[in-house]
Amino acid sequence: MSDEVTAPELSTEDALVLDDDRFAPENVALVTGAASGIGRATALVLAENGLTVVGTDVDEEGLAATRRKAADLGVAGTVETVAGDLREDVPEIVSAAATHGDVAFLANVAGMQHIDPIEEFPMETYDRMQAVMVRAPVQLAKECLPRMRENGFGCVGNMASVHGHYVTGDKVAYNVAKFGLRGLTQSIAAESGGDADVRAFSVSTGYVKTPLVTDQIPDTAEQRGISVQEVVEDVMLGQSRTTEMMTPAEVANLFAFGFSKHASHLNGGDLRFDDGMSLTYE
Repeated sequence: MSDEVTAPELSTEDALVLDDDRFAPENVALVTGAASGIGRATALVLAENGLTVVGTDVDEEGLAATRRKAADLGVAGTVETVAGDLREDVPEIVSAAATHGDVAFLANVAGMQHIDPIEEFPMETYDRMQAVMVRAPVQLAKECLPRMRENGFGCVGNMASVHGHYVTGDKVAYNVAKFGLRGLTQSIAAESGGDADVRAFSVSTGYVKTPLVTDQIPDTAEQRGISVQEVVEDVMLGQSRTTEMMTPAEVANLFAFGFSKHASHLNGGDLRFDDGMSLTYE
């Protein structure tokens, strides 16, 4: 795959590091999808901010690689991992995270993709995607919010997408899931307030240089009868006012900012970094 869709190796210089007393070792950030892509980058950036990060994924080898990367970078905090299936193991994952400190931040990043038109879309795949990308984040929030309220503060960050605002064909399960995550974000905000400082936000980006994106390029090319290069230039970047996709580190930095005290008024809102994809046209 060309450099246009290959993410550079993350370094500590890529991380947005913020002055925040709550970014401390006793506070835990639980990050899903931490074995690769945006999830791994988010785990590393939050750890560089001094948090204890617990990354989870079904991919144990990928989680081990995330731990090694944290060690290689010498991040300021720590990265712990717990393998688990978000369709079955949410309570156990949250309980494991809580053994490392106070669960203060939750980053729902884990995602899946499948390319097919609606009339051909396999429902078992649809159900699996909804379970991982919608039901699991709701259950994770259900498990984590009481802990946050008991701590007196906390924040949930949900990885939505430009596809939660502006959809493309052949991705019905992904589109529906991303709209659902924005609904979850706003639902948490609607129930916030009271004595605890608990918030939620979502992050909506265009295409990011991750395996989830690069792996779908051949399928999209086949579905549309065009070349791989045309998928990148016309489908993925055609509506954008940019010639390059975001990197996972750039997305991870949005989570760091959203969790920080600098975003104290960000509650139910969406950080839309889509390079003009959804609000401009030619």
